[in-house]
Amino acid sequence: MEKKMITEAIQYQEDRFTKKILFQKGDSVVFVLNFMPGQQLPMHKHPGADVYIYALKGSGTITVNDVAQEFSEEEVIYVAEDDSFAYHNTGTSPASLHVVISKLPSPAYAKEI
Repeated sequence: MEKKMITEAIQYQEDRFTKKILFQKGDSVVFVLNFMPGQQLPMHKHPGADVYIYALKGSGTITVNDVAQEFSEEEVIYVAEDDSFAYHNTGTSPASLHVVISKLPSPAYAKEI
């Protein structure tokens, strides 16, 4: 068993969003994305993987297949392998997303930035 504090992965930077890995096991990875107001994750896909995103802190706009909707604390969303998605912190406070990607498409998806 491994146990970590999710609060240790909540780290913000003024110049760009951050990605902090909590676990990487087999074809899956669990991490936290952190956004200051105005920062965003560009539109992208995770071919061959399922993505689960939980809003830990703050609020913003999540866009899946060109449909934008508000995404706030304690909401969770599932993104299928063929879906394109993006996130934009449109709120006035920092936002953090807990992300689980199962069936990693490549090792590059499990790197911190």
